[in-house]
Amino acid sequence: MRTSPAISILEGSGYSECLDRLSASGGVPRPLATYRLQLSADFRFADAERLLPYLDALGVTHLYVSPILQARAGSTHGYDITDHNQLNPELGSERDLRRLARALKQRGMSLILDLVSNHVGVGNHNKWWQDVLENGQTSEFAGYFDIDWAPLKEEMRHKMLLPVLAAQYGEELEGGKLKLMYLQADGKFAVEYYESRFPIDPQTYPLVFATRPRPVAYSTGQDKVLPAQPELSELRALLSEFNELPPHWDADPESALLRRARLPGLIARLSDLVRDSDGVRRYVEASVARCNGSPGRSRSYDCLHRLLEAQAYRLAHWKVSAEEINYRRFFDINDLVGLRMENPRVFAATHQLIRRLLAEQLISGLRIDHPDGLLNPRQYFTRLQMLYCAAHCAGPVAKPPLAPNGMEEEFQEIFGRHQWAIQRPPLYVLVEKILQPGERLPAEWPVDGSVGYEFAALANGLFIDPQGERPLTNLYRRFTGSSGELEETIYSSKRLIMKSSLPSEINVLTHMLAEICRTDRRARDYTQNALRDAVREIIACFPVYRTYIDERGEVSERDRATLLQAVARAKRRNESAPAAVFDFIRDILLLEAPAHGAPADARKQRLAFTLKFQQLTGPVMAKSLEDTAFYVYNRFIALNEVGASPDRFGVSLQGFHQENLERGRDWPASMLATSTHDTKRSEDVRARLDVLSEIPGAWSAQVNRWRRANHVFKRTLGDGRSVPDANEEYFLYQTLVGAAPLALTKGKLDDAELEDFSQRIKAYMTKAVHEAKVNLSWINPNAEYVEALSQFIDRILASPERRRRNNFWKHFTEFLPLVSFFGAMNSLAQTLLKITCPGVPDIYQGNELWDFSLVDPDNRRPIDFQTRERVLAELLTEANRGDLSSVCEKLLSHWPDGRLKMWVTHQALAFRREHHDLFMTGSYVPLEVSGSRREHVVAFARAHEERDQMAIVAAPRLSCSLMRGEMRPPLAAAWDNTELQLPRPAPTHLLNVFSGEVIESQNGTLLCREIFRSFPLALLAAR
Repeated sequence: MRTSPAISILEGSGYSECLDRLSASGGVPRPLATYRLQLSADFRFADAERLLPYLDALGVTHLYVSPILQARAGSTHGYDITDHNQLNPELGSERDLRRLARALKQRGMSLILDLVSNHVGVGNHNKWWQDVLENGQTSEFAGYFDIDWAPLKEEMRHKMLLPVLAAQYGEELEGGKLKLMYLQADGKFAVEYYESRFPIDPQTYPLVFATRPRPVAYSTGQDKVLPAQPELSELRALLSEFNELPPHWDADPESALLRRARLPGLIARLSDLVRDSDGVRRYVEASVARCNGSPGRSRSYDCLHRLLEAQAYRLAHWKVSAEEINYRRFFDINDLVGLRMENPRVFAATHQLIRRLLAEQLISGLRIDHPDGLLNPRQYFTRLQMLYCAAHCAGPVAKPPLAPNGMEEEFQEIFGRHQWAIQRPPLYVLVEKILQPGERLPAEWPVDGSVGYEFAALANGLFIDPQGERPLTNLYRRFTGSSGELEETIYSSKRLIMKSSLPSEINVLTHMLAEICRTDRRARDYTQNALRDAVREIIACFPVYRTYIDERGEVSERDRATLLQAVARAKRRNESAPAAVFDFIRDILLLEAPAHGAPADARKQRLAFTLKFQQLTGPVMAKSLEDTAFYVYNRFIALNEVGASPDRFGVSLQGFHQENLERGRDWPASMLATSTHDTKRSEDVRARLDVLSEIPGAWSAQVNRWRRANHVFKRTLGDGRSVPDANEEYFLYQTLVGAAPLALTKGKLDDAELEDFSQRIKAYMTKAVHEAKVNLSWINPNAEYVEALSQFIDRILASPERRRRNNFWKHFTEFLPLVSFFGAMNSLAQTLLKITCPGVPDIYQGNELWDFSLVDPDNRRPIDFQTRERVLAELLTEANRGDLSSVCEKLLSHWPDGRLKMWVTHQALAFRREHHDLFMTGSYVPLEVSGSRREHVVAFARAHEERDQMAIVAAPRLSCSLMRGEMRPPLAAAWDNTELQLPRPAPTHLLNVFSGEVIESQNGTLLCREIFRSFPLALLAAR
């Protein structure tokens, strides 16, 4: 990449002075509003650039995109990066990225990247991974991956398990599926398995040619193949040199360097010999053919088997991964392998391109994916801040002498002494940290906040009526026949995941504990089974995703409390188990001093166990809660969301204000999300489902009526199971209510649209029942069950003729308008809150209009941006005519077309941009509300004393019960005597930016019937 003139202003400056300037300036400007785009081969840099006029007009300041680094070919999401220092060519060229960045800058906008640092996608195109497969522990990249080269199973020592085969190894081998090949272009041997390629260790090349030490002649069916004597002698000598290379398991640094130094020359000589000698080429081809075996002759595959047994990897059936895999993965995905980002060399090798992008100001922020997978997240975030500062103070390319992390030694030394984050961290960094209710982001992290899952849960909870909890719980139990509680569901889900998906990771921890016990005379009698069971139970009782003890061994009070709670819960659940085992593990996790007589490295062993333990609790929680329990505990699925808890039924006004106050104080630039690429269902789906909490009686009557009507469409399998089961059926009905297209409320959904909806629901339900792991799973699929479930959906969403005979369809379409209307009211209010609360609002692609998407891949469907551009242009044209009240009246009367949500989004974002200081640094003031409808309004002020600015925000909540089910917006008379008390000094005249109405305060109060005179939302600016 070229060096941008943008960094030239820093040339000639000392590092310390440069850091002073960055610290004083606060670093990069923080976003006012972001817009998330999912890039792919079908939506590239150039497509994003074409959208900029629209996004700018909407009020967005920062484009926030999915990963752009080179990923596996055809990746639809970009989270399977194969090279951190190359752009993904499927998204466009470097020139295209520069054009996008330049176009953003011309509009005063910037770019935020989603960065995957925890893992990489492996396979044919990951050069580091291929090198490790070829060279084992002698590879210069062996330390880049989190591989256990000394696993418990003796025959796996010095090997990696590669669970890539569709069937048992022996079947695939003797079935001729594994093919040895000589690749002339590379001068190397490899084994191919369908599209996958596995390199052969060059030190084992002699095994290709003979079962004895030297090559021999043999028949190919016609003539005997043997090179001429000089060529044969050269080949023999070359194979002998290959054989003398240090073996792949020799981790001695000098041996590894010797091997790496000699190998290129040997490979080149072999390539030249094969290319230049027909005799050698034919001999190689014949040797490969012999080694590949003959169908029906089991012994003929001995050669290939011996060759594969000599490699640094073991090919295995994919199901073996659960119990024997010996590298850290992203959750349980075998081809997403964990990076050792704590290794400074790994950081240096993966952040060269990011440094150049930062130096040239092509990007201004990073979103870090899955930070809980990192051994030391805080260390990584600090290195990112150092990288940004180095990029701006020393340029896009690091200049020697370099520290191991790839940055200038002198700069690193100065940075370590500098107070670079007095005001705030210089680089805008957001972390995908999933916080449990009551949990807070670690204050010591040099980041700006999270990606906003917790705000999505907070805002959604505001529109859930807590009085609906008991009747909905009773309904769920009656409908499903289940009395299961959430805590028990999560606990059992964790145990299931640890036994079915992640047992190998548990085995690793058990082995580490056993090694600690071996040298501790007070613990040496603890059995492997007792240790394994205790580890499982502690993780199953873990209340959060993970703790953050680092290599320094310091245990914070927060982490101590978490660990003590987890162990105490585990002991309560296992009163018959020896408590001493739990106490022993507790002391290790808390890094208590080892017992008298322990070896000198006992603390080091304990710390290693604790660090590895921390990297596992997060994946277990994610797979158990998000990807299992959320599909099993279906009491009220609006709460089954990333960052939320299904047992937190509603959020009080006081709780809402308190969390906003804390965010404004501690993390004012944290992201505020309501829909993301990771949410289980979109903001509009949840907002609609929230209405059910206000009408539990009506919902109960409907869902039981639907069950009776659809009973005839169920199918009983040979094993006696009815499909769908009651829990799945209840989940399905909630999903249909939440995701049904708005055209259904008007009876205007044509057959093609209904077929599309039906296909989406079938795909979603197929995923849901697999994730639940009750009747089937991804590991144990059941095609018959899936077919029966799809047939059930087809029958209840059938052709017009069949629907006319189906009472379900009649009652469903009659019920839908009520929840759709008040769901829309909820969504509008939620949109306003997101844009005006402390933090940075993010809009997920397409959600400025109604969007009823479900979990991925449903939420990655193409977005109709042409319609959105047209709608915004029309709204702006109408608004420019000056009569906003008339605009609002039309929008309310045609609310299903989505233009109403676009209007709220635009007007609030435009006001936010115009008063950026008010929202970026202004205070948040909860307003006191009095009157008979006080529980139905959320209100606060944003104030900036220095700028003498104030805005009042007010939005209705629980509108269905407020309006007693009458499908009208909550306007005027609905509010009775409810009023807001304004902060002093209070403005006397305020303008509603949505409707253009001027509202007059009386003695520092505002009547809600005046605030909501003609529009159900208020963003009031002092006139």
